[in-house]
Amino acid sequence: MVNPAGPTGTPEVIPPTRARYWVVAFGITLAVIQYIDRVCISQAAPHIAGDLGLSKEQMGWVFSAFTLAYALFEIPTGYWGDRHGPRRVLLRVVLWWSGFTAVTGLAWNWLSLVVTRFLFGAGEAGCFPNLTKAFENWLPAPERIRAQSVMWMCARWGGALTPSLVFLVLSVVSWRVAFLVFGLLGLGWAVAFGWWFRDNPREHPAVNAAEAALLPPRTVRADLKVPWRRLLRSRSVWLLCGQYFACSYAWYFFITWFPTYLLEVQKFDLRRSALLAGLPLLVGGFGSLLAGVLTPPLQRRLGSAGLARRVVGAAGLSGSAACLVAATFLREPLLAVTAIALASLGNDLALPGAWTTCMDIGGPCVGTLSGMMNMVGNVGGFLSPIVLGYIVGRTGDWNLTFYVTAVIYLGGALCWWFIDPVTPVARPGESRPG
Repeated sequence: MVNPAGPTGTPEVIPPTRARYWVVAFGITLAVIQYIDRVCISQAAPHIAGDLGLSKEQMGWVFSAFTLAYALFEIPTGYWGDRHGPRRVLLRVVLWWSGFTAVTGLAWNWLSLVVTRFLFGAGEAGCFPNLTKAFENWLPAPERIRAQSVMWMCARWGGALTPSLVFLVLSVVSWRVAFLVFGLLGLGWAVAFGWWFRDNPREHPAVNAAEAALLPPRTVRADLKVPWRRLLRSRSVWLLCGQYFACSYAWYFFITWFPTYLLEVQKFDLRRSALLAGLPLLVGGFGSLLAGVLTPPLQRRLGSAGLARRVVGAAGLSGSAACLVAATFLREPLLAVTAIALASLGNDLALPGAWTTCMDIGGPCVGTLSGMMNMVGNVGGFLSPIVLGYIVGRTGDWNLTFYVTAVIYLGGALCWWFIDPVTPVARPGESRPG
C-alpha cells in the first residue's frame, strides 16, 4: 500500500497490519478449550464408573455417544458456516458444549450420562469446520498449513495437560464439581470472540488496506448451493474422508481407553497414570508442528504441493501402524507407552495436510467439506471405543485391539496416495486435471 502524502514528500509504503493473526490466536485458544472439555471424561472415567456402577461396555457407549452426535451434526454446522459465516455458528457451538460439559456432572445413571454426552457432542460439532472457514476467509493461502499445524499442536497439548489437570481438580473436588468447573471455560472465550471477530475481515477496523489486499475473496454466501453431486462423486473427497476415518478411529483410543490401559495393563498407579495419559497428545502435538515445518520445503524439493502432502500423510499413518504393532512386543511399560505416543505423532503428522486440503479443494464450501471429512472421521471415533470395549471386555486381549487399529491405519495411508489434495472439486463443464 502506498501513501502519496508521506512526511518527506515521497510515496510512503504502509505495511499490512497483522489482525489476521488474532484469528489464529482465537482458533488456538478454542481448540485447547475444546480438547480440555472433551478429554476430561477419560481421566474421570474410573470415578464415574465406580460411582454409577458402569461396566466397560457401558463406558464404551458413554464415550461413543459424544462421538456419534459430533459426527451427525458436522455437516449441518459446517454448511451453516458457509452460508452465514463462522461467527454465529462458533458462538452457538461454544455456549452449547460448555453448558453440557457442566450438566455432565448431574448424571445419575448410565442413560442420563449417555444422553448428556450425546448433547455435548452435538454442541461441539462444527467447531473445527468453522475455524477452518474462518482461516479460509482471513488467511492467505501460503499461511494456512502453518496455521492449521500450530492450532492442532496446541489442541493436542491442551488435551495432553488435561489428565494432570483433572487429577489435580479431582484431588480437591468430586468429578461432578469438576465438570462444572470445566464447563465455565468457554464463556470467557465466547464473550471476547463475539466482540472482536468479523466474518468479513475487510469490515474489521484493525485491518488496513494493505492487509486486506493479501486476503482471499470472501466466500460466505447466504444463497450458497452446495454441489453435492460433485462432492459425492469426487474420488479425492471420499479418500480424504477415508484417511480421516483411520486417524479418528485410532486417536479416540488415546482420549477414551488409554488411561484404563495404563492402570490395568501396565499397572501404573493413579498419579503416574495421570502424568502418562497425556503423553500421546503431547507427542502428537509435535507431529502437527512437524507437518507445518516439513511440508513447505518438501513441496519445493518435489515441485508439487499435492505430492508433498501425500508423502507426509502416508508416511505418518504407516509409521503409526508400525508403532502400535511394536508396542505389543515391548515388555517394558515405559517403552510400550513411548511406542504408543509415537503412533500419535504419526497420526497428527497427517492432520494439517488434511484440513488444508479441505480449504484447497472445497472453495466456498470449505465448511461443508471439512464437516463431511470430520463426520466420517468421527464415525470411526464412534466405533473405536465400542469395539475396544467389547474386545477387551470379552477376550481381555488389548494387543488384538492394537492389531486391528494398525490395519485401519494402513488403509488410511493407502488413501493418501490416491488423493488429489490441491485441485478444487470440478464445476460443470470444467476439465479436471489428473
